[in-house]
Amino acid sequence: MSDKLIIFDTTLRDGEQSPGASMTKDEKIRIARQLEKLGVDVIEAGFAAASPGDADAISGVASAIENSTVCSLARASEKDVRAAGEAIKPARSGRIHTFIATSPIHMEKKLRMQPDQVVEAAVKAVKLALEYTDDVEFSAEDAVRSDMDFLLRVFDAVIQAGATTLNVPDTVGYSIPALWGERMKQLIARVPNSHKVIWSTHCHNDLGLAVANSLAAVMNGARQVECTINGLGERAGNASLEEIVMAVKTRRDVFPCDTRIDTTQIVPTSKLVSSITGYPVQPNKAVVGANAFAHESGIHQDGVIKHRQTYEIMRAEDVGWSTNKLTLGKLSGRNAFRTRLQELGIAPDGDEALNEAFTRFKDLADRKREIYDEDLQALVSIGSAAQISEHYRLVSMRAHSETGVLPQAQVCLNVGGQEHSAEMQGGGPVDATFKAIEHIAQSGSELQLYSVNNITSGTDAQGEVTVRLSKGGRVVNGQGADTDIVVASAKAYLNALNRLDAGSQRAHPQV
Repeated sequence: MSDKLIIFDTTLRDGEQSPGASMTKDEKIRIARQLEKLGVDVIEAGFAAASPGDADAISGVASAIENSTVCSLARASEKDVRAAGEAIKPARSGRIHTFIATSPIHMEKKLRMQPDQVVEAAVKAVKLALEYTDDVEFSAEDAVRSDMDFLLRVFDAVIQAGATTLNVPDTVGYSIPALWGERMKQLIARVPNSHKVIWSTHCHNDLGLAVANSLAAVMNGARQVECTINGLGERAGNASLEEIVMAVKTRRDVFPCDTRIDTTQIVPTSKLVSSITGYPVQPNKAVVGANAFAHESGIHQDGVIKHRQTYEIMRAEDVGWSTNKLTLGKLSGRNAFRTRLQELGIAPDGDEALNEAFTRFKDLADRKREIYDEDLQALVSIGSAAQISEHYRLVSMRAHSETGVLPQAQVCLNVGGQEHSAEMQGGGPVDATFKAIEHIAQSGSELQLYSVNNITSGTDAQGEVTVRLSKGGRVVNGQGADTDIVVASAKAYLNALNRLDAGSQRAHPQV
């Protein structure tokens, strides 16, 4: 019998620390429900002490989830631990994840604490967390650069205090697989009573080794991996959930453990997270990239036609890829629309949301002959992104581009109930459109990212645009979709402006 490998997903917490990836409460609940459907064991829903809004979102997730453990992060301080404990109270299964830095550079430069003080704070935090739940995880932040003897001392102390999971993080993505696996092996062998706890690993991807390091830890005794959907996370990201799960499943001859993940939900989960955060998945990304199961080489195509396993080690269907088939058209009714959404695992929040999505579907069907599953997913996701107070709303626009003539755009916006128009020139129709919008809005924001992705193939495909704006230390993503890429761009820019205006995005916990 294989050991169980616990999948601890921190997309809603560590993944959210990517610039512009902060999520609203409703967005966190949507993703959490999909993570539960995926079969994730532990969902780290946020950092309760970071803000009242984040604490409320954690409580919302805790109330909505039935089959996964809901976790809140907390620094090793009474304020943080109590905030986490209160936030997870509605959970059927709740966990507090407390941490403190253990490396010399962190203790001296950041914490300004002596080693004895760090051990005392860790023990106190674990004991306090036990007042709220018997599921307490302790992390030694920056364990990769921590002294081994000091790690042994800290871990021994928190086990005695009652911690049930010990996490060994490569916080800065510094390690390499051979060394990380050996560190995990030594800790398990040398920490007293190590058999009483579950050993976990949390790796960052600064050197592109997060997944490899995580798997090395699993090979050496770790039975929990902390990861995120699409490898989302601050800096270069975290270990990718989909890659870890499929590596363990595909190489059962190597890994003495297995997960309870429903792998057919991997791609739908990836698409949901991408649409909500505005972080597109690169085409050559393992498992969930658009090209993950594509074959261009004639030699490869010939081999796959003759026998799939000549060049494919996984089946596309096993991770949730399906044929890009036509599902609905402009004559389809509301019931067929609802049924297909249910088949895709998409659940609009109430009848009003369904009606709005159906209206967008009918509008798209008038402009696009073939409607695919990906179009439906985008309709609901982009529609949810747009459900924010519309201080700025697009009334009409016209963009002109001609060889030898400077592109120009004319935009009419409804701003707080009044219409305003502007006409500007730019380096291209999108640039001119953004300048016209900004001429009206006078937001003073800075454009940090402009990203375009086609939702399906074909020249009539919808374009999905992500715009990232920053202002006053806050970063937001706006999204828009349309068969006209310039219109989609305008929608995305306005969605970002409305998010800035609403102030719905919170600052990161580190700030």
